[in-house]
Amino acid sequence: MPATTRNLRNAGGYAAAAGASSITRLADISFEKIRRFSSGLSELDRVLGGGIVPGSVVLIGGDPGIGKSTLLLQALCQLSHTERVLYVTGEESLQQVALRAQRLGLPHESLHLLAETQVERILATADQERPQVLVIDSIQTMSTELLQSASGSVGQVRESAAQLTRYAKQTGTTVFLVGHVTKEGMLAGPRVLEHMVDTVLYFEGESDAKLRLIRAVKNRFGAVNELGVFAMTEKGLREVTNPSAIFLSRGAEAVPGSVVLVTWEGSRPLLVEVQALVDQSHLGNPRRVTVGLDQNRLAMLLAVLHRHGGIATYDQDVFVNVVGGVRVTETAADLAVLLAVLSSLRNKILPQDLIVFGEIGLAGEIRPVPNGHERLREAVKHGFKRAIIPKANAPKTGSIDGLEITAVQRLIEAI
Repeated sequence: MPATTRNLRNAGGYAAAAGASSITRLADISFEKIRRFSSGLSELDRVLGGGIVPGSVVLIGGDPGIGKSTLLLQALCQLSHTERVLYVTGEESLQQVALRAQRLGLPHESLHLLAETQVERILATADQERPQVLVIDSIQTMSTELLQSASGSVGQVRESAAQLTRYAKQTGTTVFLVGHVTKEGMLAGPRVLEHMVDTVLYFEGESDAKLRLIRAVKNRFGAVNELGVFAMTEKGLREVTNPSAIFLSRGAEAVPGSVVLVTWEGSRPLLVEVQALVDQSHLGNPRRVTVGLDQNRLAMLLAVLHRHGGIATYDQDVFVNVVGGVRVTETAADLAVLLAVLSSLRNKILPQDLIVFGEIGLAGEIRPVPNGHERLREAVKHGFKRAIIPKANAPKTGSIDGLEITAVQRLIEAI
């Protein structure tokens, strides 16, 4: 018998032994509401979509020293009072973890620790302990007996994560995986790691800055691009319940090149300051530098400003920054960026009680953005009196109390 035929028959035998799959109509599938429980940190619950889902696998990445281990240690110490939890450390000793918990003043009496790097022994211990939440710090230090390669290799990371994911789905245990990142800020190891897990969280910001931002870039149980804000203190990560107030800590004196943007992060509006500096260039190719924004989009917006606004910047260096280390990914920042650039170029100060949002098209039109009414409500809460917004986002039932709204359709109107 040919080898190919024999292999096919063997495969068919295994499939029959495992039980044949059957087709089910989507309408016939019954489902229950997703059960969640709190991590003890409301900002972490927000990023996860409303709390921890039993049986889910969460991958957390970020630069060294930014607070990944601290955040999970704080959450587990809170959870240990109501749930069985297990913290597996492959990078630090048990004494180092205990010293950190003591330094942060955490209630760690009920927290169970395990120093181990072999996945099989970790799963055997977990079978005995039956934890509700299992933390692996970090996945790059784990290895499995199935492979002979060194820890941290592509094969070891992939197979270790696969075994931990299977364990989570079979037992209903929530597994948190800490992942290293490359110089480019991406998770180290195979990209299949991100496809295996249910949720991928990234720490944003600099490790030496006070604010720590956590963004969900993948979430099967909640909104993508949800943002959680923490402040690093001597007692660990403290939740920032009103991040707009911190991002808007502007100087007492108004300066050109500054405007406030109302951006939408996940399920809530966020007010951030957009700053621009335009200066005469002495280079053949003027510089276009952005921090917290897409650099290619800035070049496109400057072209629109020239073509449809009649204002050229081809002999100017343009620098744009979003204050506070937040990264704005939505197109609603377009209008704020160009008005900040124009303010700096003309040395004209924009009112400090002005907020701006709106997408700019290549034809110079101002396009509407989602959740316009909620953005305006958030601006009123923080004392803003004026707004320049797309005409399609203007309230249809009249004006909002305390807010003077200027609705525009074209870039030249906003200018």
